[in-house]
Amino acid sequence: MILIIGVRFRKSGKVYYFDPAGLSINKGNHVIVETARGVEYGTVVLGPKDIDDEKVIQPLKSVIRIATEEDDNTNTENIEKEKEAFDICLDKIKKHGLKMKLIDSEYTFDKNKLLFYFTADGRIDFRDLVKDLAAIFRTRIELRQIGVRDETKLMGGIGICGRPLCCHTYLADFAPVSIKMAKEQNLSLNPAKISGVCGRLMCCLKNEEEAYEYLNSTLPHINDTVKTIDGYEGTVHSISVLKQKAKILITKDNEKELREYHASELTFERRSNNPDAGNIAIPLPDEELDENALKELEEMEQNDLEELTQQEEEQHGHNGQPVHQQKKYPKKQYNKPNNSNGTSHKKNYNTGHKEYYNIHNKPGKKSSRYNSGKNNHPHNEQN
Repeated sequence: MILIIGVRFRKSGKVYYFDPAGLSINKGNHVIVETARGVEYGTVVLGPKDIDDEKVIQPLKSVIRIATEEDDNTNTENIEKEKEAFDICLDKIKKHGLKMKLIDSEYTFDKNKLLFYFTADGRIDFRDLVKDLAAIFRTRIELRQIGVRDETKLMGGIGICGRPLCCHTYLADFAPVSIKMAKEQNLSLNPAKISGVCGRLMCCLKNEEEAYEYLNSTLPHINDTVKTIDGYEGTVHSISVLKQKAKILITKDNEKELREYHASELTFERRSNNPDAGNIAIPLPDEELDENALKELEEMEQNDLEELTQQEEEQHGHNGQPVHQQKKYPKKQYNKPNNSNGTSHKKNYNTGHKEYYNIHNKPGKKSSRYNSGKNNHPHNEQN
């Protein structure tokens, strides 16, 4: 067993393991830690805990110290300077006429690097922009192209449920979301109704997937033939998953009659809880499903899977100290719904790219978010 603590560097970001180094550290404390990117200021979200050695890839870096009042003030100053840097970068982008949307800016704790996050359709030649920024801030500049999900996670917003977005408030990482989850929950397969602010399938479809899979496994499928507790044999007309009831079309005295039964009052052949679309997802009266809508949903799903697969490959391609992970976005088109007129437009997200420059404006070596060090195994991350 090995003693660890979990540290988070950004709101709703991933949690990384560090060695408490014998310090009396409690949940909620601020700590100064050394990462491959440099010295960082983080918040302890997981108190000291013993875990199995195999869940941590050595060497596990140690906490330098518990943050002092001076460290807290430095972090506050950095946050204020990040806002100023954001405004300056916006002006420079406008000056150079670059077609990119600036999302966020971030200083490292020791101010050795200034990061800017942006989105764009395709690749952007921002070499002149980096030179201008490096001349102004006199530090290393890094520009990162991110995808639509990460953009929404950073900026935040209000979901269709009326609550703050899950990704901005508590989700540490994105989970793959599939069309099957919407079918399992008998939701509309209209992209405008099951896609989030980012234009991808809503993350909350994942939340109740297991519950619906279990509940659906206890019910017959639509059009199945069942036997009722009062001796009739009929066909399933519709089901209510949460109530665990089904409406059965039976024949009584040569007349068709629709009766409702609880699942426990029916006898039927149990099948896999991975039903076909025709048995679960019934188009609602106000929607017309067409090939374009289904294709759009498939493209959303495929983009999510490719991004997550690429991220896992990057994580397994390295060993050692847990670090922040830069996501790369595959070059693939998808249709993003435009709720104002019901139409859609295509966006093309290419592989992320970045350039490093030191204060002399010389390009440096490309690397992951932390210049040295390697990714920890996914099991070392606490979501």
